[in-house]
Amino acid sequence: MLLTVQAGPYTVRGVSTGGVYTSLHVPELGVLLDVGMAPRSFAGVGHIFLTHGHADHAAALGALLGIRALSRVPPPRVVMPAQIADDVQVALAALGRLQGFELPIDPVPVEPGSEFDVRPDLSVRVLAAHHVVPTVGYQFFSRVRKLRPEFVGLPGQEIGRRRLAGEDLFDVVERLELAYLTDTTVDALEENPSLFETRVLLIECTFLDERKTPEAARDCGHVHLDDLVRLAPRFRNDAVVLVHFSQQYRPSEVHASLARRCPEELARRFIAFAPRREPWPG
Repeated sequence: MLLTVQAGPYTVRGVSTGGVYTSLHVPELGVLLDVGMAPRSFAGVGHIFLTHGHADHAAALGALLGIRALSRVPPPRVVMPAQIADDVQVALAALGRLQGFELPIDPVPVEPGSEFDVRPDLSVRVLAAHHVVPTVGYQFFSRVRKLRPEFVGLPGQEIGRRRLAGEDLFDVVERLELAYLTDTTVDALEENPSLFETRVLLIECTFLDERKTPEAARDCGHVHLDDLVRLAPRFRNDAVVLVHFSQQYRPSEVHASLARRCPEELARRFIAFAPRREPWPG
């Protein structure tokens, strides 16, 4: 039922069908991206990132918390747009009363532009997205110390001596690991140029052909394949995982459309998060 793809160094496992459900687990980062479905195998993930409050992205949070309660694990950290944080808490309180026990979370309301640490070696930056309700995207990155160019080639003992003397030999640089952008118009991609340089990009591609024009896709807050083809020369990612395809397309149509319509520089980077055979999961 769950689909798994390998995108560079990262595994993406879960489901994503536009308007139905999106839940994506990236085990190497220890994060769950949206909770439109609550598979038992996702219950142990301690960091949950909600992009927005639509049911196909957030409605299964209560079910996931119920599964977690059976294992008596601590409340998960739930990152979400600040505009929906109160409503999520109210909804979970109501579900808790129906369930007969509380469904606690560690809520983290965020605004575009904020940054915080997920763990000591991983941080996240919140991005503005453009949908019909308050929505954000997420960019995960690490900070590493890199020897400045003028010191490259120095013997190790000399580098050690200078460090002990208090000399600053290193710059701190960001390694952009993975970004997640859905639901949104393509504007969110163009407004954040670093997304084109992020090692792995997960981005929605809800519509693929003339059945929905790019203009109509924009009106409902989604990306059309034409938008991505137009930006083809800018993608420098190791892999771009396309998610959230409309259920009006069969999975085989998704793969056929991408093969037919994507230029070579996109085709070698794009990974369709869609099964090779019909039907869609669920």
